[in-house]
Amino acid sequence: MPGKAFLILEDGTIFEGTQFGWEGDALGEVVFNTSMSGYQEVLTDPSYSGQIVAMTYPMIGNYGVNDEDVESSSVQVAGFVVKEYSKTYSNFRATRSLDDYLKEYKVPGIEGVDTRKLTRHIRDKGAMRAGIFLDKTGALDRLRAHPPMAGLDLTRNVMCKKPYTFGQHISNGPTIAVFDFGVKTNILRLLKAEGFNIIVYPGITPLSEVLTNSTIKGVFLSNGPGDPDAVEYAKVLVKDIIKTEIPCFGICLGHQLIALGLGAKTYKLKFGHRGGNQPVKNLLTQKVEITSQNHGFAVDLESMKKIPNVEITHINCNDTTVEGLRHKKQPLFCVQYHPEANPGPHDSRYLFKEFYSMLSQG
Repeated sequence: MPGKAFLILEDGTIFEGTQFGWEGDALGEVVFNTSMSGYQEVLTDPSYSGQIVAMTYPMIGNYGVNDEDVESSSVQVAGFVVKEYSKTYSNFRATRSLDDYLKEYKVPGIEGVDTRKLTRHIRDKGAMRAGIFLDKTGALDRLRAHPPMAGLDLTRNVMCKKPYTFGQHISNGPTIAVFDFGVKTNILRLLKAEGFNIIVYPGITPLSEVLTNSTIKGVFLSNGPGDPDAVEYAKVLVKDIIKTEIPCFGICLGHQLIALGLGAKTYKLKFGHRGGNQPVKNLLTQKVEITSQNHGFAVDLESMKKIPNVEITHINCNDTTVEGLRHKKQPLFCVQYHPEANPGPHDSRYLFKEFYSMLSQG
């Protein structure tokens, strides 16, 4: 019989609930996600490494989990918080329950939490360190000894260990190098569907080593977790990409790393953008796209304006943060949001086609 569990925030706020999933403690940064579905994709997204995710949708687990709707080979979140865990699941694709899934990957969950109150608290006070505990004794001291998200490079924890080829070879398809900082599987699926041959490299791989393969015609910088400013090796990578003028596309962390490599700055958002309903304006077309997002840092707008030959292409309609940019003289562009998002929305999938066209023109 599941026992009590406690979600404790670093400011001393305590939420009491019931334990599910793996029976243990978890420490991380607590954030909220507003998506109404896709909890398995959230759980397996490497960008959530080091974070305890609270879902704002009140019932989670009702369609179980399966072996296809994953963004990586493991559950990546540190802990999972829900209002109500559905012990009964119903879906013809389901292979097991969410509870069993969390136990399999040793990730603690807590249900019965007032997630509306928690979300409002995070919005007011900001994302902060938190922990799921089975015993409150000494919990706050443990929590405050845990490192904050700012300044953390978590990419090395989630990137691949050695290069690999994704999918079958496509005759006459251009080959690209994907720099893996925690790449989501659906990014690779959509790049493959667009016609690319894909070789995935650990994000720490020097560009010079990648370009010893003469078949590589472009590079892609993936999403990933942590503070972009702490990923020092990636700033060197971006500067090398700019020097070689090889076509480049970046998503999420990749977008932030490109901005840093160009000379801009990044900063930590108060509570971030996480969910499938973020409106973004494409300044090139004047159209608004509904996007899926998952980031706690953003590119500083004023520092971006000072970079020569670079234009901002997308902005967030809610808070005017930078959502996309491109180089005016080189084949380089990037976006902060996730055009590959599963289960959606799909408004921005055209960006993969734009990347393919960029290589074709080259």
